[in-house]
Amino acid sequence: MPGTDISPSINEFAEAITTALINSDFPQNKLPLLILETGRALIDDTAFLLGSVITNKRLSDGRRSTILDIGVNILFTSFWYDHKITPAQPFTQYTEDTVLYGPLCMNIDVVRENINLPLLNNGEHLVVHNVGAYNMTQWMQFITLRPRVVMIDMEHKVHVIRDNETLKSLLDLEHVPDHLTKFDL
Repeated sequence: MPGTDISPSINEFAEAITTALINSDFPQNKLPLLILETGRALIDDTAFLLGSVITNKRLSDGRRSTILDIGVNILFTSFWYDHKITPAQPFTQYTEDTVLYGPLCMNIDVVRENINLPLLNNGEHLVVHNVGAYNMTQWMQFITLRPRVVMIDMEHKVHVIRDNETLKSLLDLEHVPDHLTKFDL
């Protein structure tokens, strides 16, 4: 479950800890320094992932499925969070329960097992909300290359903060030992 559902707020943590410290045997002028590592609580709401619809199809049980260009390789936190997902363009009022799949052609590449969404056409976009914090540190380069990351500042100016991967950027990290460069079968 999302941390907001199961964890106290930062203020509640601070209140419980400081109350215990103040009511302890520490002299008031010798209270310990309290440092909280707030991690996800501060930056989880700072990132959004934009994905595109590759195609739609009906499953054998009649459910609609939508295949996206983003999957669990890019959105690793979808394994344990039901991220809010919304269309990025105007949509109709008609909605339907939908399974969202990524592009990896693997049975584990499920972005959402069941979500009520309007019909999205090929090339239309979805926004996956609140994917900040640790999602980018857990994403992996698998089958598809990782995308560019941009930051939008307080003045709505867009800044590229990480370039998208290219085949060249991946191969630049590879080194073939000299004794293997002349290998013959």
